[in-house]
Amino acid sequence: MDLAHKLLFAALLIFAATIDGTQAAAMVSGAVFCDQCKDGQRSLFDYPLSGMKVTITCADGTGQVTMSREETTNVFGNYVMRFDGTPDLSNCNAQVSGSGEGSNDCGATAGPAQKLRLMFRMFGMEIYGVDSLLSEPSQPMSFCPRSSNPVPAPIITPTRPPPPTFRLPPLPPLPPMPPLPFSEASACSHQYWTMPEYKCYWRVLNPETKVSLIFGPLAARRYGSDMTLWESLQGRGDPYKTLLREATTALLNSYNTLQFPYNSIGVVTRTNWALMGSTRGVLITALRFIRANSGSGRVTCKLTPCKS
Repeated sequence: MDLAHKLLFAALLIFAATIDGTQAAAMVSGAVFCDQCKDGQRSLFDYPLSGMKVTITCADGTGQVTMSREETTNVFGNYVMRFDGTPDLSNCNAQVSGSGEGSNDCGATAGPAQKLRLMFRMFGMEIYGVDSLLSEPSQPMSFCPRSSNPVPAPIITPTRPPPPTFRLPPLPPLPPMPPLPFSEASACSHQYWTMPEYKCYWRVLNPETKVSLIFGPLAARRYGSDMTLWESLQGRGDPYKTLLREATTALLNSYNTLQFPYNSIGVVTRTNWALMGSTRGVLITALRFIRANSGSGRVTCKLTPCKS
C-alpha cells in the first residue's frame, strides 16, 4: 500500500467515526501516472496524468462482465467512482481505457489492469483502493536510464608503473546551502489568499480554474460547474460554502509549503468524503481545515508582498 492510500485510509477511519446518517455506498479511488521510462512501475520520472479515462470492469465467476463504469482523472491525476449500495467489487479491475486533452504524449499504451482491494468497511460504507495505473509514451524519454544492469567496463592491467600522485591542498569549506523552497512551515487563512499583493503565490493553481475541475463531479453537483477557485474563497454563512472556502485555502497552503498538515491529494479526498456525508460531517471537515489554515496556534503565515 503506497503513502497516498495509507493517508486516505487513516482519514476515512476518522471520518467514519464522526458522521451519521450516511447511506450505504462503495467508493473506489486511485490515480494514473505517465510511465515515462516504460519500466512498468512508478519511479522518480513519472507524473500524474489529467484527462485520462479509467474503466472499472466487474466479472462473475465465469468471466462474464456484469458491470462496467468509466471516469476521467482530474487535474491531479486522481479519479473517484461511487457505487450506490454495497456491491461486491472483489472481482473488479481498473485499467486506463483512453486518453484526453490532459494526457499530452503519454497515452500511446495503457499499462496493465489493477485489481480493486477492499481497504475499509463500516457503517454500510466500503472503500476500495487501486494501485497506480500507468500510461506509457510510444518511446522512453531520452533522460531515462538505458539499462538497470549495465555491462561492467573491462579491467585493463597496467603494463607500466602508475605516475606519481600529487596531494592537493584541501578545499575551503563550502558556504551553507540556502533552505529548500517551500520548506518553511506556513499556514495562511483565506483572507490572505484573496489579497492582491499575494497573488504571485498562486503558483500551481489559477484563480479562474473551475472548482469542478479540481474537486471533481461531487463538487460540480453541489456548487455548479461555473464557480471558480477565486469565487470559492468568498463563501460564508453556509456549511457547504465554508467547507469549499477552507478546502481551497488548504489546497493553496499545501502547494506553498511542504510542512502543511495536508497534501493536495488529502485535501481533495477529504472534501469529497465530506460532500458524500451528512451536514455534521461537512462542518467537522471544514473545522479541521480552518484549524490547519490558521496554523493551529503554532504556525503563522509567511507570505510576503509580491514584487510589482
